[in-house]
Amino acid sequence: MTWSLVAQGLVSGVILGALYGLIGCSLTILYGTMRVVNFAHGEFVIAGCYAALVFGGLGVHPLLVVPIAFVLFFGVGMLLYKGLMPRLMKSDDPELASFLSFYGVSLMAGAALLYFFEADTRSLNQSFEPAVVRVLGLILPTAQLVALAVGALLIAGLTFFLYRTLPGKALRAAIMNRDAIQIVGVNIERLSALAFGLAIGLGAVTGVLIAMVFPAFGPFSGLEFTLIGFVVIVLGGLGNPVGAIVGGIVFGVAEQLAIVFMPQSLSPVVGFLILVVTIMFRPAGMFGRTALR
Repeated sequence: MTWSLVAQGLVSGVILGALYGLIGCSLTILYGTMRVVNFAHGEFVIAGCYAALVFGGLGVHPLLVVPIAFVLFFGVGMLLYKGLMPRLMKSDDPELASFLSFYGVSLMAGAALLYFFEADTRSLNQSFEPAVVRVLGLILPTAQLVALAVGALLIAGLTFFLYRTLPGKALRAAIMNRDAIQIVGVNIERLSALAFGLAIGLGAVTGVLIAMVFPAFGPFSGLEFTLIGFVVIVLGGLGNPVGAIVGGIVFGVAEQLAIVFMPQSLSPVVGFLILVVTIMFRPAGMFGRTALR
């Protein structure tokens, strides 16, 4: 065992963890604002992967697909909000109702992807030159470095939006206390629609980056990313976007370092073990509050 392998695993963990953090961040915005459990989130991530594949077939570079995917799926998120949420939010238990409803959406989305793209796994044909970059003795795929750079820009842009713009501050206020902001005149329905579109759009953009990094993806790969997203937001703290980013990096680093010391099939065990330990000693997560309501 050499330190170069450990360093390689650490860097790869940060890169993948940033992508996991983006998945968790988009999930936690939706949950924090509306208490909606979007069990179909992974399918929208995979839909972003297929968007990169389709536009790539038309000659569009994956980096140019990022804004296209965001705009398209932001619109999809707004339509889903209009079609599903008014009734769900009136139920006695919106969290349970949303979980069951979006489980159905997950099945339908997976079936639709299977119908249009068949069951074979796919991968992007585009590559970067050079294919790898050597930094301090480490061999890093250029696609991973590009995905990390884009992910960092997305995180920075999202942070600026949440902390420096009026709609972003309203979203953070809704996460803290949804009822209180309505007293001061905030249009909660319009804000919820914005949160829904932003979450779905950000999930699809993350899918484009995942398609650049992961060797293959399929119609039913969404469940894996949904589970990772929920693990990440529980680690970081429900309803805390910054916590989701940190939780994603912790999970990614743990997973990749485990591959260095353990068989790859056992590597997810380490991430879930960290989750169990976190829940035991800090049930609200690393950055969570004891009570969200």
